[in-house]
Amino acid sequence: MKQIINNFTMSVATPIIPDTTHIGYDQHRLEQLLLTHKATLDGHNQSIIVSLSQRIDEIDPLSILAFLTHETINNFSKDEIYFYWENQGKTEAILGYGVTHSSQLNIKDRFTKSQQFVEDCFHKIIKVDQDNLSDSSPHIFCGFTFFSETNQQQFPFPSAFSFLPKLEVIKRKRNSLLVFNLLIDSTSDVKKLANQTIANIKLLSQFKPYEEISKQEKQSINLNFKYQMIQGFESSVASALRSIKDNHFQKLVLANALDLTDSQDFSIVTCLKKLRYYHPDCYLFAINNGKNNCFVGASPERLISLKNKQLLTDALAGSISRGNTKSDDYYLAQKLLKSSKERREHQVVIEFIVQRLINLGLTPQISPLKVLKLSNIQHLWTPIYTQLNPNIHPLEIVAKLHPTPAVSGFPTGVTCQEIKRYETFERGFYAAPLGWIDYDGNSEFIVGIRSALISGNHARLYAGAGIVEGSEPEKELEEIQLKFQGLLKALSYC
Repeated sequence: MKQIINNFTMSVATPIIPDTTHIGYDQHRLEQLLLTHKATLDGHNQSIIVSLSQRIDEIDPLSILAFLTHETINNFSKDEIYFYWENQGKTEAILGYGVTHSSQLNIKDRFTKSQQFVEDCFHKIIKVDQDNLSDSSPHIFCGFTFFSETNQQQFPFPSAFSFLPKLEVIKRKRNSLLVFNLLIDSTSDVKKLANQTIANIKLLSQFKPYEEISKQEKQSINLNFKYQMIQGFESSVASALRSIKDNHFQKLVLANALDLTDSQDFSIVTCLKKLRYYHPDCYLFAINNGKNNCFVGASPERLISLKNKQLLTDALAGSISRGNTKSDDYYLAQKLLKSSKERREHQVVIEFIVQRLINLGLTPQISPLKVLKLSNIQHLWTPIYTQLNPNIHPLEIVAKLHPTPAVSGFPTGVTCQEIKRYETFERGFYAAPLGWIDYDGNSEFIVGIRSALISGNHARLYAGAGIVEGSEPEKELEEIQLKFQGLLKALSYC
């Protein structure tokens, strides 16, 4: 079923599709197109998805998210499932809003079943590609929890959450697109669907790029929210160090959580707006379950980036604070590079990733070691790249790499059990794969660190530290507190 319509003419032997140039602004032609596709349904094809793309003037997907979460329009409500994704380095932002097709799983083989869902969903799509738009590929958004078994009373998402949205707003550099994924079955009211789509295109095309943060917004506002950090972290570190000394494992990543409660609901859009300002070098993300629960953050860690069969991944482990002056910052970076403890922690991650890629039949290449400088912290960073075998699905790679020793420890089988023993809270999407796969096979997943689960006026912030031989409990706690600062600063202004 996977078909592409270029310039709105069919490339396979099917009923004649009417000329639909600039279909986005012509309700009659869109209605005729949808009716023609509906007529192709038979006992084998109970439904199809028509993916309609429309080029628009430059737009900011965050402004669309702000609008949609405050207004109910046509077939979109204020309480839809959505996924927001932003990479300022690539001048890219993507919003997926509402659900056309979804999969929610709580099973051990969640990656395999999610891969099957993605393939089946894309197989249903008929892509209507106006003016041969090369960047109009529909996306499926995915979130996987750290563990395959998740207590949904503590973390209100399934362990595997994938969906094709009703609406996609895509911005790459100065190019902007609207993509509508329209589900058609035998009961579809095609006239109503065409009318709603045209109305939404006209409405959403009018938005302008989001305003920059104002001077007033940059000023500190003390909300006096209540906060409580989960206790026992330092004693857990001390216990883990004894196990390392006894050779039970080489490294263990322990996380901690900080709970905030405010007198009013936290604003997701405002939080993202602040994270955009304070963390331009990170991936921004927000995944909402449509029930007032949103996982949001600014992650520096890419798990995979796949474009045109080129795979790029990161070893990111070992950290130190930023300096107050240029010379202090340089001194701290050199201290990080020369630290045997931090280099040892980093090398474990490199070796793990390389071996896992080799196990997939790939030939990874290791880039030179670098220091990744973020707003309040700097990390040891080694990019790793390889040419991808065409028959390997992105989710096969995600399943093979998660969790890396950067977020679990090493060996991972042992340390994942230790994490369950030491940590008293549900990790959920913390330190887990979040990202997207598009119709053309491109994909990007990040690791959900520097993150928080926001539910109304309550927020739970997550941060972790890698424990290896030579770690000191009080310094690891300081690292945790340093990593909390990004989300604390963003939420303090909401």
